[in-house]
Amino acid sequence: MRVLHVIPSIIKVRGGTSQVVIDMVKALRKNNVDAEIATTNDNGDSLLDVPLNRRVEYEQVPVWFFSRYSSNLKDIREYSFSWQLTVWLWKNISQYDLLHVHSIFCYASTIAMAIARQKNIPYIVIPHGLLCEWSLQQKTQRKQIYLKLIEQANIENSDAIHFTSQKEQQEFEKLGLNVPSFVLPLGTSLPKLIPHAHSHLCEYLKVPVNEPVILFMSRLHPKKGLDYLIPALAKLIHHRFTFVIAGSGSQKYEAEIKSLVISNGIRDRTYFAGFLEGEIKNLFMQGSDLFVLTSHSENFAVVVLEALAVGIPVVVTPGIALADIVEQHQLGYVTPLDVDAIASTLEKYLCNPQQAQDMGNSGRQLVSDQYTWKQITLKMQQVYADLAKN
Repeated sequence: MRVLHVIPSIIKVRGGTSQVVIDMVKALRKNNVDAEIATTNDNGDSLLDVPLNRRVEYEQVPVWFFSRYSSNLKDIREYSFSWQLTVWLWKNISQYDLLHVHSIFCYASTIAMAIARQKNIPYIVIPHGLLCEWSLQQKTQRKQIYLKLIEQANIENSDAIHFTSQKEQQEFEKLGLNVPSFVLPLGTSLPKLIPHAHSHLCEYLKVPVNEPVILFMSRLHPKKGLDYLIPALAKLIHHRFTFVIAGSGSQKYEAEIKSLVISNGIRDRTYFAGFLEGEIKNLFMQGSDLFVLTSHSENFAVVVLEALAVGIPVVVTPGIALADIVEQHQLGYVTPLDVDAIASTLEKYLCNPQQAQDMGNSGRQLVSDQYTWKQITLKMQQVYADLAKN
């Protein structure tokens, strides 16, 4: 079976979705699914230096890159308009048995669904949280117009909506759209554990080896709740800890976060790591004592799964879809998105870190049992096969 995954961008600084597509396609190909990616050469404010209009190997998966219109207006630029992609899809979409379309409210995904409808090619849509309540409440009027005039027809004519959690599916059902759907979580890999990772990280950070390291690792965006987490940490300065902020965002928002850290009096115990990947990302993840993500909304949050996969406990908020799993299996703490509540939860951890470490050990086992990409893509194959029969 030939499956084309369509997404507006696969650069990692756009968030976890981009890496998810690459990992998913890589795992599918290992399971003998002929999967490819079609995308643009988006690279944030610039463009990727990659060959265009032909299939290339990119991070060990086959990718077709097409030129993105690079407007000076940020909103238009991030819409990822691509005439080249449009023409190529119209000419070549019939060579594929199925489309797996990632994201909505963007040109690449919208045009792929529209052309698939015209050419009678079945397609699955994975909205990656963009149909969740919190997301739809951002730029509300624009999204409502887009949904009503364009995207609703694409969604309602899809063969299925792929949700990554029951929470995401339940929030979608409130929209009243009559579309078949299924829930299949995202996956991750079990990395090789780094011996004495905490000691190595403390050496890297130039802090004492017995100092707790609390890690936030995600895209820097108002959605992520740092404006709750940072004041909560400021209430705990009677404890020793180093707070690591790993991630990148707009220059304006990064400046806001740095100002927030200073105004809350924890600049001397906060380390800004920037965007991390590869071995250094593994060191920060494995060397930290506690992972914290206090988001308003996450349809899945692969980064939480990555933390559990290396055996560190997590603190999450109810808006994160994996919160139910964390609570059910006692893999960390679930706290309301409230400054005092977050501070109380972190206080509980700092007073009894050994109990939390036992939780982390359970997390690695759960990921191994249920959330590796091999297990997820085997189920995805069955979904593809069922759709092919219809």
